[in-house]
Amino acid sequence: MAPHHASSVTERRRPVKATAESVQNADQHQEVVDVTTTKRPKILMVVANPTIATTTGWPVGFWASELTHPYYAFKRARYDVVIASPNGGKVEVDGLSDPRDVSKWSAEDLISMGFLCTPELVALLENTPRLADLDLNEFAAVVVCGGLAPMFQFRENVDLKRTIVAFFEAEKPTAVLCHGVSALIDVRLSDGSYLVQGRTVTGFSNNEEDFSDKAVGQRVMPFRIEDELRKRGANYTQGGLFKAFAVRDGRLITGQQQYSGAKVGEAVIAALGV
Repeated sequence: MAPHHASSVTERRRPVKATAESVQNADQHQEVVDVTTTKRPKILMVVANPTIATTTGWPVGFWASELTHPYYAFKRARYDVVIASPNGGKVEVDGLSDPRDVSKWSAEDLISMGFLCTPELVALLENTPRLADLDLNEFAAVVVCGGLAPMFQFRENVDLKRTIVAFFEAEKPTAVLCHGVSALIDVRLSDGSYLVQGRTVTGFSNNEEDFSDKAVGQRVMPFRIEDELRKRGANYTQGGLFKAFAVRDGRLITGQQQYSGAKVGEAVIAALGV
């Protein structure tokens, strides 16, 4: 009796690889999530446009996790999400926030890794709509993400401040996190008062700025969120050095830094209640 060749046996037993053509309804295979309404809320997420930091000379953008972690929470809740920017067009993540960066500063951020390695999601960053071109009435809530670039463009941006006021005065959840909180500092409501005055908020803390400055060897930011919020009469609070922390004061939701994105997303979902 002739011996069998191992290669022949292996070839006969080799499984057929599943493909998009061979698997039916693959696009409908998702985790089943209990929802209250069939029509899901639409969330506006705002990220910074690329710029150059006047302090360090670095090219800067938005912090990956501050977009991707709330985005993940919203998509799991089956929300619709639009990613926009003040000027529109292509947006970019801060290098240190990219898990693939050689510095490994954010190497443990697997959610951002998944987002940035998924072509369909990366495409959302290639040509973002301009904030001023959007109909804000279509959205149930806004989330303003942080990063390095917001500190060099958000505080003075008229369209962004107008957007924040529109959501807040329409009594919709208004969320801002990390250095994105710079957008809140000078926002005045229709009655002329500062939005943050008398409200409990958080944002990138002074001790976190100290840590960052020491790591880089120079001052990174042109001003400090914590100091500026206190000047405006805000009740600034924080959860500790690089601890995930978010605080809700009515419909105003703020997150401390890059590790707080998921908590901000959860707070927005809780505020919407659907």
